[in-house]
Amino acid sequence: MSVNSAVFSNLQSINPSAIIELFTLQLSTALHGANTIYRFHAGSNLNANGQIVWDGNSYLRFPIRASGFAFQRGQLPRPKISISNATGLMSSILLSVNETTTGNDLTGATVTRIRTLAKFIDAVNFADNTNATADPTAEFPQEVYSIDRKSTETREVVEFELAAPTDLAGVRIPKRQCTRSVFPSIGTFVQ
Repeated sequence: MSVNSAVFSNLQSINPSAIIELFTLQLSTALHGANTIYRFHAGSNLNANGQIVWDGNSYLRFPIRASGFAFQRGQLPRPKISISNATGLMSSILLSVNETTTGNDLTGATVTRIRTLAKFIDAVNFADNTNATADPTAEFPQEVYSIDRKSTETREVVEFELAAPTDLAGVRIPKRQCTRSVFPSIGTFVQ
């Protein structure tokens, strides 16, 4: 994974722009009964309604704490994401999912972590609606995870444990198994 050259060059400058962290939560019709996408960010911004617009999509300001994205030697990261439940939004999302698929608790939903720099967000985020450096392609590599399980749900917070899509139970890599019947010429090498 390489960092976009515009992002890299800005990070190397004497006065780099702030890093903006955005999250998407995407449900699956097969698992959750809907293909809804929720977009959040944990920071503050210049406009009064608390939304950040990135690549034409609005991200709602919402208290989120995410940790554990660092790669450890020989292990895939198993991040945790805690989302405020003070307004009851997360509980209502969980209830709507449970009405269609009992007991799912968003397991299998996709969480994407998007990071960019403040100078690259859409012009609509600024008071005069102009941003000469807006660039929806200037971002760090996106990190995509699946919700492995809900670890906590209280009135204050809902916490999920995430896993890489290849780190879930029952997922094998490679998806296809090579056997002698498929590749007879290499069958002598497979024991």
